[in-house]
Amino acid sequence: MSTNQPEHVAVIMDGNGRWAQKRAHRRVWGHIRGSFVVSKIIRKASDLGLKSLTLYSFSTENWGRPSGEVSTLLKLLKKFLIRERSRVITHQIRFKVMGDYSSLPAETKELIAELEELTKDYKGLKLTIAFGYGGRAELVGAVNKWIEDNPGKKIDLNNLEKNLMVPDLGDVDLLIRTGGDHRISNFLLWQVAYAELVFTNTPWPDFTTKEFEQIVDKFRTVERRFGMVDHQKSLKESMKKAATNKKRFFSREIQG
Repeated sequence: MSTNQPEHVAVIMDGNGRWAQKRAHRRVWGHIRGSFVVSKIIRKASDLGLKSLTLYSFSTENWGRPSGEVSTLLKLLKKFLIRERSRVITHQIRFKVMGDYSSLPAETKELIAELEELTKDYKGLKLTIAFGYGGRAELVGAVNKWIEDNPGKKIDLNNLEKNLMVPDLGDVDLLIRTGGDHRISNFLLWQVAYAELVFTNTPWPDFTTKEFEQIVDKFRTVERRFGMVDHQKSLKESMKKAATNKKRFFSREIQG
Protein backbone atom coordinates (compact mmCIF):
# COMPACT_ATOMS: atom_id res chain seq x y z
CA MET A 1 0.00 0.00 0.00
CA SER A 2 1.31 3.43 -0.94
CA THR A 3 2.21 6.11 1.56
CA ASN A 4 1.55 9.68 0.45
CA GLN A 5 2.16 12.90 2.29
CA PRO A 6 -0.27 15.52 1.00
CA GLU A 7 1.58 18.72 0.16
CA HIS A 8 -1.45 20.91 -0.48
CA VAL A 9 -4.71 20.60 1.45
CA ALA A 10 -7.70 22.83 0.70
CA VAL A 11 -10.75 23.19 2.93
CA ILE A 12 -14.28 24.43 2.25
CA MET A 13 -15.31 25.58 5.72
CA ASP A 14 -19.06 24.97 5.52
CA GLY A 15 -21.90 24.48 7.98
CA ASN A 16 -21.38 27.50 10.23
CA GLY A 17 -24.84 29.03 9.80
CA ARG A 18 -26.71 25.74 10.11
CA TRP A 19 -24.68 24.87 13.22
CA ALA A 20 -25.85 28.09 14.85
CA GLN A 21 -29.48 27.76 13.76
CA LYS A 22 -29.64 24.23 15.14
CA ARG A 23 -28.77 25.74 18.52
CA ALA A 24 -31.33 28.53 18.18
CA HIS A 25 -28.62 31.14 17.60
CA ARG A 26 -28.27 33.62 14.76
CA ARG A 27 -26.19 32.38 11.80
CA VAL A 28 -23.39 34.82 12.59
CA TRP A 29 -22.68 33.00 15.85
CA GLY A 30 -21.60 29.96 13.82
CA HIS A 31 -19.10 32.06 11.88
CA ILE A 32 -17.71 33.50 15.10
CA ARG A 33 -17.30 30.04 16.59
CA GLY A 34 -15.82 28.73 13.35
CA SER A 35 -13.18 31.48 13.24
CA PHE A 36 -11.44 29.92 16.22
CA VAL A 37 -11.41 26.52 14.52
CA VAL A 38 -9.43 28.13 11.68
CA SER A 39 -6.56 28.94 14.05
CA LYS A 40 -6.45 25.36 15.36
CA ILE A 41 -6.42 23.80 11.89
CA ILE A 42 -3.64 26.11 10.73
CA ARG A 43 -1.50 25.03 13.68
CA LYS A 44 -2.24 21.35 13.06
CA ALA A 45 -1.46 21.67 9.33
CA SER A 46 1.93 23.12 10.22
CA ASP A 47 2.55 20.37 12.79
CA LEU A 48 1.70 17.70 10.20
CA GLY A 49 4.31 19.07 7.83
CA LEU A 50 1.93 20.23 5.10
CA LYS A 51 3.44 22.63 2.61
CA SER A 52 0.22 24.45 1.70
CA LEU A 53 -3.17 25.05 3.26
CA THR A 54 -5.87 26.93 1.35
CA LEU A 55 -9.08 27.91 3.14
CA TYR A 56 -12.31 28.96 1.42
CA SER A 57 -13.70 31.65 3.69
CA PHE A 58 -15.84 33.83 1.39
CA SER A 59 -16.96 33.22 -2.18
CA THR A 60 -18.07 35.67 -4.85
CA GLU A 61 -21.60 34.33 -4.31
CA ASN A 62 -21.46 35.05 -0.56
CA TRP A 63 -21.87 38.77 -1.26
CA GLY A 64 -25.54 37.91 -1.80
CA ARG A 65 -26.05 36.83 1.80
CA PRO A 66 -27.87 39.04 4.36
CA SER A 67 -25.94 42.26 5.02
CA GLY A 68 -25.58 41.50 8.73
CA GLU A 69 -23.91 38.17 7.98
CA VAL A 70 -21.59 39.71 5.38
CA SER A 71 -20.64 42.47 7.82
CA THR A 72 -19.77 39.87 10.46
CA LEU A 73 -17.60 37.92 8.03
CA LEU A 74 -15.68 41.07 7.09
CA LYS A 75 -15.10 41.89 10.76
CA LEU A 76 -13.95 38.34 11.46
CA LEU A 77 -11.37 38.56 8.67
CA LYS A 78 -9.95 41.74 10.21
CA LYS A 79 -9.86 40.18 13.68
CA PHE A 80 -8.18 37.09 12.27
CA LEU A 81 -5.45 39.18 10.64
CA ILE A 82 -4.75 40.97 13.91
CA ARG A 83 -5.00 37.89 16.13
CA GLU A 84 -2.85 35.58 13.99
CA ARG A 85 -0.19 38.07 12.94
CA SER A 86 2.32 37.14 15.65
CA ARG A 87 1.74 33.41 15.16
CA VAL A 88 2.22 33.70 11.40
CA ILE A 89 5.51 35.52 11.91
CA THR A 90 6.77 33.22 14.68
CA HIS A 91 6.15 30.08 12.61
CA GLN A 92 7.42 31.59 9.35
CA ILE A 93 4.08 31.07 7.61
CA ARG A 94 3.77 32.60 4.15
CA PHE A 95 0.43 34.38 4.11
CA LYS A 96 -1.65 35.22 1.04
CA VAL A 97 -5.21 36.25 0.25
CA MET A 98 -6.62 35.28 -3.16
CA GLY A 99 -9.79 36.69 -4.69
CA ASP A 100 -11.37 40.06 -5.35
CA TYR A 101 -11.30 41.82 -2.00
CA SER A 102 -11.26 45.33 -3.43
CA SER A 103 -14.53 46.12 -1.61
CA LEU A 104 -13.04 45.48 1.82
CA PRO A 105 -12.50 48.38 4.22
CA ALA A 106 -9.21 50.20 3.63
CA GLU A 107 -7.81 49.20 7.02
CA THR A 108 -8.40 45.51 6.32
CA LYS A 109 -6.78 45.76 2.90
CA GLU A 110 -3.77 47.43 4.50
CA LEU A 111 -3.48 44.60 7.04
CA ILE A 112 -3.55 42.05 4.22
CA ALA A 113 -0.94 43.87 2.11
CA GLU A 114 1.35 44.35 5.10
CA LEU A 115 1.23 40.71 6.19
CA GLU A 116 1.68 39.45 2.62
CA GLU A 117 4.73 41.65 2.11
CA LEU A 118 6.21 40.74 5.49
CA THR A 119 5.89 36.99 4.94
CA LYS A 120 6.50 36.66 1.19
CA ASP A 121 9.91 35.02 1.63
CA TYR A 122 9.01 32.78 4.56
CA LYS A 123 9.65 29.05 4.11
CA GLY A 124 7.03 27.58 6.43
CA LEU A 125 3.43 26.62 5.69
CA LYS A 126 1.98 28.42 2.67
CA LEU A 127 -1.34 29.71 4.04
CA THR A 128 -3.82 31.07 1.49
CA ILE A 129 -7.19 32.53 2.39
CA ALA A 130 -9.70 32.57 -0.47
CA PHE A 131 -11.87 35.64 0.08
CA GLY A 132 -14.18 37.11 -2.55
CA TYR A 133 -13.01 34.16 -4.63
CA GLY A 134 -14.63 32.25 -7.49
CA GLY A 135 -12.99 29.53 -9.54
CA ARG A 136 -14.64 30.48 -12.82
CA ALA A 137 -13.70 34.14 -12.35
CA GLU A 138 -10.10 33.08 -11.73
CA LEU A 139 -9.95 31.12 -14.99
CA VAL A 140 -11.56 33.91 -17.00
CA GLY A 141 -9.12 36.38 -15.46
CA ALA A 142 -6.15 34.17 -16.32
CA VAL A 143 -7.21 33.85 -19.97
CA ASN A 144 -7.92 37.58 -20.30
CA LYS A 145 -4.56 38.43 -18.78
CA TRP A 146 -2.83 36.17 -21.31
CA ILE A 147 -4.76 37.72 -24.22
CA GLU A 148 -3.85 41.21 -23.04
CA ASP A 149 -0.15 40.37 -22.74
CA ASN A 150 0.02 38.10 -25.79
CA PRO A 151 -2.49 39.26 -28.41
CA GLY A 152 -3.09 36.76 -31.19
CA LYS A 153 -1.32 33.87 -29.44
CA LYS A 154 -2.98 30.68 -28.23
CA ILE A 155 -2.77 29.83 -24.54
CA ASP A 156 -1.54 26.44 -23.31
CA LEU A 157 -1.78 24.66 -19.96
CA ASN A 158 1.47 26.03 -18.57
CA ASN A 159 0.70 29.62 -19.49
CA LEU A 160 -2.82 29.45 -18.11
CA GLU A 161 -1.42 28.23 -14.79
CA LYS A 162 1.14 31.03 -14.75
CA ASN A 163 -1.67 33.60 -15.04
CA LEU A 164 -3.81 32.33 -12.17
CA MET A 165 -4.32 34.51 -9.08
CA VAL A 166 -1.56 32.75 -7.16
CA PRO A 167 0.59 31.05 -9.83
CA ASP A 168 2.72 29.10 -7.37
CA LEU A 169 -0.24 27.80 -5.35
CA GLY A 170 0.07 24.43 -7.06
CA ASP A 171 -2.28 21.49 -7.42
CA VAL A 172 -4.46 20.47 -4.50
CA ASP A 173 -3.80 16.95 -3.24
CA LEU A 174 -6.66 16.75 -0.77
CA LEU A 175 -9.89 18.77 -0.69
CA ILE A 176 -12.01 18.63 2.47
CA ARG A 177 -15.52 20.01 2.74
CA THR A 178 -17.26 20.16 6.09
CA GLY A 179 -20.98 20.61 6.74
CA GLY A 180 -22.48 17.66 4.86
CA ASP A 181 -22.81 19.04 1.32
CA HIS A 182 -21.12 17.22 -1.56
CA ARG A 183 -20.13 20.04 -3.88
CA ILE A 184 -16.97 21.86 -4.90
CA SER A 185 -18.89 25.17 -5.06
CA ASN A 186 -16.68 26.95 -7.59
CA PHE A 187 -13.55 26.48 -5.46
CA LEU A 188 -10.12 26.10 -7.09
CA LEU A 189 -11.58 24.51 -10.24
CA TRP A 190 -8.18 24.33 -11.93
CA GLN A 191 -6.19 23.22 -8.88
CA VAL A 192 -8.49 20.37 -7.74
CA ALA A 193 -8.45 18.51 -11.08
CA TYR A 194 -6.84 15.43 -9.48
CA ALA A 195 -7.49 16.09 -5.80
CA GLU A 196 -8.84 13.44 -3.47
CA LEU A 197 -12.24 14.69 -2.25
CA VAL A 198 -13.44 14.17 1.31
CA PHE A 199 -16.90 15.30 2.44
CA THR A 200 -17.64 15.17 6.15
CA ASN A 201 -20.98 15.79 7.86
CA THR A 202 -19.22 17.61 10.68
CA PRO A 203 -20.08 21.33 10.56
CA TRP A 204 -17.05 23.60 10.62
CA PRO A 205 -17.54 24.86 14.21
CA ASP A 206 -17.34 21.20 15.40
CA PHE A 207 -14.46 20.21 13.11
CA THR A 208 -11.52 19.13 15.26
CA THR A 209 -7.80 18.80 14.71
CA LYS A 210 -8.25 15.08 15.43
CA GLU A 211 -10.68 14.64 12.52
CA PHE A 212 -8.41 16.72 10.30
CA GLU A 213 -5.44 14.51 11.16
CA GLN A 214 -7.49 11.34 10.59
CA ILE A 215 -8.44 12.53 7.10
CA VAL A 216 -4.81 13.34 6.30
CA ASP A 217 -3.72 9.94 7.63
CA LYS A 218 -6.27 8.18 5.43
CA PHE A 219 -5.04 10.12 2.40
CA ARG A 220 -1.56 8.69 3.01
CA THR A 221 -2.89 5.20 2.20
CA VAL A 222 -4.47 6.15 -1.14
CA GLU A 223 -2.74 5.01 -4.32
CA ARG A 224 -2.66 8.00 -6.67
CA ARG A 225 -2.22 7.05 -10.34
CA PHE A 226 -3.22 10.24 -12.24
CA GLY A 227 -4.50 8.22 -15.22
CA MET A 228 -1.63 5.73 -15.14
CA VAL A 229 -1.71 2.06 -14.13
CA ASP A 230 0.79 2.28 -11.28
CA HIS A 231 1.27 4.73 -8.41
CA GLN A 232 2.73 8.11 -9.40
CA LYS A 233 4.44 10.66 -7.19
CA SER A 234 2.63 13.67 -8.65
CA LEU A 235 0.41 14.93 -11.46
CA LYS A 236 3.37 16.65 -13.14
CA GLU A 237 5.39 13.45 -13.09
CA SER A 238 2.44 11.57 -14.60
CA MET A 239 1.97 14.19 -17.35
CA LYS A 240 5.67 14.12 -18.17
CA LYS A 241 5.65 10.34 -18.42
CA ALA A 242 2.48 10.39 -20.54
CA ALA A 243 4.02 12.87 -22.98
CA THR A 244 7.17 10.76 -23.29
CA ASN A 245 5.21 7.55 -23.82
CA LYS A 246 2.95 9.22 -26.38
CA LYS A 247 5.96 10.39 -28.35
CA ARG A 248 7.51 6.91 -28.26
CA PHE A 249 4.21 5.28 -29.26
CA PHE A 250 3.70 7.41 -32.37
CA SER A 251 7.36 7.08 -33.27
CA ARG A 252 6.99 3.30 -33.33
CA GLU A 253 3.74 3.60 -35.31
CA ILE A 254 5.46 5.70 -37.97
CA GLN A 255 8.44 3.37 -38.15
CA GLY A 256 6.17 0.35 -38.33
